[in-house]
Amino acid sequence: MSTATTRVATSRKGIGPAAKRWIWIGLAVVLLLAMFFSTKIVPAGSGAAQGPAAFNAADYGKEQFPKQQDFIDKNAVDAPTLAAAIQKDPTAAGKQYGKSSDGVTYVVPVKFTGVVGAIPPAGYTPITVAGLPPGTKVGLQLGPAINGTDLRDVTGDITLNNFQNQIQFQDAGAAINEQLKAELNKVDAASLTGKTIQVQGAFTLVNPQLWNVTPSRITVEK
Repeated sequence: MSTATTRVATSRKGIGPAAKRWIWIGLAVVLLLAMFFSTKIVPAGSGAAQGPAAFNAADYGKEQFPKQQDFIDKNAVDAPTLAAAIQKDPTAAGKQYGKSSDGVTYVVPVKFTGVVGAIPPAGYTPITVAGLPPGTKVGLQLGPAINGTDLRDVTGDITLNNFQNQIQFQDAGAAINEQLKAELNKVDAASLTGKTIQVQGAFTLVNPQLWNVTPSRITVEK
């Protein structure tokens, strides 16, 4: 057999069985070490072992409602100023003063002083506000039911991305509204007919001539 033939035959032998065995053993050791160092050992009684805490809507509402109040206090627009802007261009007014989650409807913080009308068993109570254009009507949620998510959405910071699912997102809005009910109880909202009140609140700008306001704070004038 020639020298060239001998070289070809030698090169075809490749890695021997023993060498392959040691390579596989080495890979297995590397894999086991990687698994060991990437594994976090958690004591059975620790909080991490129990997983993330369940969402507590009531606690969220208690924590968040004062923040929504503060935002409205700082950003609320005087009703006559807002009404003039809405009369000129509702969309531009919404963009200037409100926040939108869909780019179409805007939740606007507003403040005004007005005289409370007859309070219905359900729905919005009419309130007379001076300085508004003819035809512009203001309604105010005074309970017992508080509907909508205006207080949740007014800052633009609370979105579905803050929660695990849509149910938690809706529960957050309802929990904030529950805190508002406690505020309304403080001023005995059911007895406000005929009284002059100062209101800070928010509403979704849909109908330029009908503002259905959810209050965040009510002060009864003496």
